[in-house]
Amino acid sequence: MKMAFIVCNEYFADRAMQLLKDNDIDYYTSWEHAKGKGRGTEPHLGSRSFASTNIVLMIAFENEAPLEGLIQAITAVNLEITRASDRIRLFQLPLDRIV
Repeated sequence: MKMAFIVCNEYFADRAMQLLKDNDIDYYTSWEHAKGKGRGTEPHLGSRSFASTNIVLMIAFENEAPLEGLIQAITAVNLEITRASDRIRLFQLPLDRIV
């Protein structure tokens, strides 16, 4: 089992949600207006000159096939996004148990 966190600028939230739908993933937890800064990216702090914020999607995968499809889809979409700091990020972790 795996856990994945998707982080992207809220501007790309609809695109991220479409990627879930396209890969038959209808289960997730969402955090909107998330603030932060990634390595080598611009801050998303929701104020002043850094007015944008992020969305975070947490997805637990019992089966890895949908996760692999999602990774491929994000990789393809990121090729279309011009600014590297605007790309959709996926962080994958092991998941030991779902209760």
